[in-house]
Amino acid sequence: MIEDYTAISNAPNSPDLNGKYLGIISADFALVAEFLKEASYQIRTRGFSKFPIFAVSQNPVPIGQKLIGIHEMNGNTWNYHASFMEEFIQRGIIAEENVEVFKTSYKDADEFCCLFVLDRDFASFVYIPFPED
Repeated sequence: MIEDYTAISNAPNSPDLNGKYLGIISADFALVAEFLKEASYQIRTRGFSKFPIFAVSQNPVPIGQKLIGIHEMNGNTWNYHASFMEEFIQRGIIAEENVEVFKTSYKDADEFCCLFVLDRDFASFVYIPFPED
């Protein structure tokens, strides 16, 4: 688990993530996608943020509000916490100088879910498309 957050790269779908995590995260995401899609919609329509982010981890993290715990929905194996860009800026996870880069790389929240994957010493943003209805 990362104890001292530093400004994380804003590159979506980092190659480091693909090999080790993307398949595992995608399979788990499919179990909770509809719930996260609704949460993203609520964050945006209630005016909290235009940039919802869901922190995904297997250990407790001090980011956002816990939405789904391990094994709470369809046998999922990761925790999901709801947050948004502004909290990530406040915590220094997204550096002030990278805010515009983040906004530019952020994908359409109606079509993609922005996940912040945390696992031991690894942390990265990843965008996964919501399943089509």
